[in-house]
Amino acid sequence: MRTFATPSQVTKFAPGSPLQRLLDQPVRPGTVRWIGTRPARHAPIEIADQIELATLGGVVGDHYGGSGGARQVSLIGEESLAAIGAYLGSGPADPALLRRNVVVRGINLLALKGRTFRLGGAVLTYSGDCHPCSRMELLLGQGGYNAVRGHGGILARVIEGGTVRIGDGLERLDGDPVTG
Repeated sequence: MRTFATPSQVTKFAPGSPLQRLLDQPVRPGTVRWIGTRPARHAPIEIADQIELATLGGVVGDHYGGSGGARQVSLIGEESLAAIGAYLGSGPADPALLRRNVVVRGINLLALKGRTFRLGGAVLTYSGDCHPCSRMELLLGQGGYNAVRGHGGILARVIEGGTVRIGDGLERLDGDPVTG
C-alpha cells in the first residue's frame, strides 16, 4: 500500500534560514487549463468545464471522491505535459491518459509542498507527490513510466470545498507552511 507525506512530514528548515527564506518567497499564480474526472477505476476520463470539490471529500463524481485520503485531487502542470511528451519523442502528453484531475499552467506545483492554496473557489492543502503507476507503459507506450517520473504533479486534500472552472486561478496562500 502506498503512503503519502502529510504536511507535517514535509522537511522543514530552520525558521529564517537562507533556504527557508527562499522557499517562503511568493510564487506566481497559475491558471486552470483542463479538468477531468475518473468516474471508476480504469474508466475513461470525463473531461469537464468545471468540478465541485467537497470539503475533506475531494472531487465530486471522481472514484477517489469521498475517500478522505491523500489522493482527493490530483494536479499536474501543463509544462510537465510538454516535458513528458518530449521524453517520449512526441508532442505534449494527453492529460486524460495521465488520469489527473486538474492541469494548471504558470506555477511550479512543488512550490505548494507543505502549503495551502486556493484553486478556484476551493482551498486545498498539499498531501504528496503524484507518482506514475505501471499503467503509464500501457497508456503512453514504452518508456511512459520513466517519462512521467518526477513530472507527475501533486496530490491535495480539500479543506474548504468550492467550484473549480477552466480559467480559474491557483494561488499559494502565503504565510507559515502547514504544520499538521
